[in-house]
Amino acid sequence: MNIICKWKGEYAILNSVNIRITATCESFEQAQKLLENGVDCLYLGEGEFGLRLPSAFSLNEIRELTALAHVAGKFVTIAVNALMHVEKMAKIRDYLSFLSEILTPEDHLAVGDAGVIYVLQEEFPQLHWIYDASTMVASARQVNFWAKQGASGAVLARELPKPELEAMSHELEIPGEILVYGATVIHQSKRPLLQNYFNFAQVENGKKDQKNYHFLAEPSDENSHYSIFEDAHGTHIFANDDLNMMTALPELLAMGYDHWKLDGIFTRGDAFVEIVKCFVEARQMLETGSAKFDEITLLDEKVRKLHPANRTLSRGFYDLDPKKIK
Repeated sequence: MNIICKWKGEYAILNSVNIRITATCESFEQAQKLLENGVDCLYLGEGEFGLRLPSAFSLNEIRELTALAHVAGKFVTIAVNALMHVEKMAKIRDYLSFLSEILTPEDHLAVGDAGVIYVLQEEFPQLHWIYDASTMVASARQVNFWAKQGASGAVLARELPKPELEAMSHELEIPGEILVYGATVIHQSKRPLLQNYFNFAQVENGKKDQKNYHFLAEPSDENSHYSIFEDAHGTHIFANDDLNMMTALPELLAMGYDHWKLDGIFTRGDAFVEIVKCFVEARQMLETGSAKFDEITLLDEKVRKLHPANRTLSRGFYDLDPKKIK
């Protein structure tokens, strides 16, 4: 792929590209809308082996959602990215056996635990997987190591600035997936810290609906808002800003990053579908070489209007000087 990128002008693509868009789904209704509006891959899973999912589906629901994607000519990525303690490893073979019955070679698992990778290599070589160890996937050397173990892709850390992404792009042996929209996790505790707090404070149903959002704030900055999410794996704390990489898409594509992920854990329902449609529209313009600065900017503004009002957006670490990141 070879792309000439002119900011505040046109983006001329010399060779054809094929951008893949993956999006989380929270329901059958939303999954159907996402597939109808250009999503290539649904990201989903169940509660015991998948981390930070908008909804945890039953095995039967996973089977039906996978069939839904296949009928539409699309595919799925199943989250198997939890830290697998002994009790989970005792159950993982049954789960992988189930997945091997419903997945095709175009489908993937998202896996970060070395124990699960070993089981996949030894017992389920027919299952394809991408390496997902969250914030730790920060070098081409690491990605390429797992490529040699059988990974067909890798979920890149969200904290990589532009110069590091650009340097990695020349060395990666497998595709690197970029989060182009959604929340970025920065901390996980196995303990249900939020529920423990509500129990201590005797707050009934304090965590009943996570769509209402709970935040932490820095004592020195009352405007900070580190959102909190809890699932069966404990407590997850997210960065102050959610990511919106719309205005960086031409640059990312010029580097060769054509696997885009959108996460709707804090953006629900039709609002998330409409945001995904904005990125699909940007993809269409970039793939045909017809995108212009003004058009990308308008899509960026539309994403910001659709984004939850109590959450902020930025390009995260992308514009930071790598030397200043600690």
